[in-house]
Amino acid sequence: MSIKQDERMRPPRRRDAQQRRDRLIAAAQREFALKGVDASLEQIARDADVAIGTLYRHFPTRLDLLLAALEPRLREFTDGSKKALEIEDAWEGFVSYLENLFRVQAGDRGFNDFLSRRFPGSPDTERIHDQMCQQIELVLTRAQEAGAARPDIALADIVNLIWFNGRLLDATSTTAPGAWRRQLYLMLDAYRAKRAHPIPEPPMTDEQLYDAMVHLNKAD
Repeated sequence: MSIKQDERMRPPRRRDAQQRRDRLIAAAQREFALKGVDASLEQIARDADVAIGTLYRHFPTRLDLLLAALEPRLREFTDGSKKALEIEDAWEGFVSYLENLFRVQAGDRGFNDFLSRRFPGSPDTERIHDQMCQQIELVLTRAQEAGAARPDIALADIVNLIWFNGRLLDATSTTAPGAWRRQLYLMLDAYRAKRAHPIPEPPMTDEQLYDAMVHLNKAD
């Protein structure tokens, strides 16, 4: 075979590889959305009509595949977060940020799991989670400094709310898909400064929060 013939044959192979990768991502998006981050990789490979070895060649770890599958959700979340951070009214920015977060969480069980857990050893996931925590602290601090949000709310309280919402979504996603929004607004009323009452338990520390999110990942 001549060099020119060989070069002509390479692009189709690259296209075939890209098509297999695209099928894997599409299958992973469906499976993770339905069953969460622990969905069967074997089933994903079958749905994509490829061997499990092909899946691992494209995505060496589960997290590699998960991040590729969640990319549209993460982009949707990021776009909504930027808009919320640009809202001048501090309370409205806080509300907008949480509503966007919960709306994206409600649409995908895999994203729901991703929000709730930490994956030590993965710089990419740690970066995303750290950025999200920084954003939450920013919108919360703005609302507190404006006197709109009660001053004793901490980052851990918002992450706890994400966990609570995750369980609510598990129970209601097929029967009452909008139930999360009602519960969010009930909680937002509790977060208003004018409704504040003493709380007998302090918030979790950052270390406790991180360990709890790691524990959730190991537990499942």
